[in-house]
Amino acid sequence: MSLEKLHLALTSLEEHIKNNSVSNSKISKSDIAWHIDHSLKVVNNVSLALQSSDPKTYKNNFSFLGKLFFTLGFFPRGKAKAPKHVRPPEVISKEDLISQVELAKANIDTIATLEKNAYFKHPLFGNVNTPRIYKFLSMHTNHHVKIIKDIMTK
Repeated sequence: MSLEKLHLALTSLEEHIKNNSVSNSKISKSDIAWHIDHSLKVVNNVSLALQSSDPKTYKNNFSFLGKLFFTLGFFPRGKAKAPKHVRPPEVISKEDLISQVELAKANIDTIATLEKNAYFKHPLFGNVNTPRIYKFLSMHTNHHVKIIKDIMTK
């Protein structure tokens, strides 16, 4: 997946900021603001982890689960719990979402400048390096965009 697809996914998140307080307990325990905030925290934290990683220490330990989900092209719902550092706060303001979107757009543009083996450690997938990162971030962001769309329509 490409940088363009990731930009489109971020644009979709951005377009739903106006619906931040909408919720639908049949679809998700969390409201739209939570899904947007979490998705943006993942993009921004992963980008920072890539930038601060040491490519010389990269080991290709990409797990079977990672390969499976990357082949399928999506993540199943309700199977994983967000790590603490990418969980949204209790109160999420529209202003904070807007600033996180702007930061995410800037951060993903820096990924192309990184070494091939810049990486971050995913709790289930193992090390995810630069060649895999756009696909990972696109899949993760689109996972939450689909949930947001379902919250809006069901």
